Amino acid sequence: MEPRLAKFRIGQIVKHRKFSFRGVIFDVDPVFANTEEWWEAIPADTRPSKDQPFYHLLAENTETEYIAYVSEQNLVPDDSGAPLRHPQLRAMFERQPDGGYRLRQSGGAH
Repeated sequence: MEPRLAKFRIGQIVKHRKFSFRGVIFDVDPVFANTEEWWEAIPADTRPSKDQPFYHLLAENTETEYIAYVSEQNLVPDDSGAPLRHPQLRAMFERQPDGGYRLRQSGGAH
């Protein structure tokens, strides 16, 4: 089976469909690429399919900031325009005039 094209892009702000957190995407796996232990820890009745894109997020909720790994089916765009406060955000991204984020260019490349 061919991997699906990702619906969301690096730098896009998204929020979880069921849980109260949002974040910016910093990497995409075309299919599930985490450990079986991680997979088995998800309750079976809510466990997403492995054959879809999974996103690495600089995520945050009202209490804390963290890294999240989320299936495409559990994400929706966040169009709130509210900035994110994640401490790693500035090192990885530049804020754009439209409120989104663009990966910073690494130094030395011409």
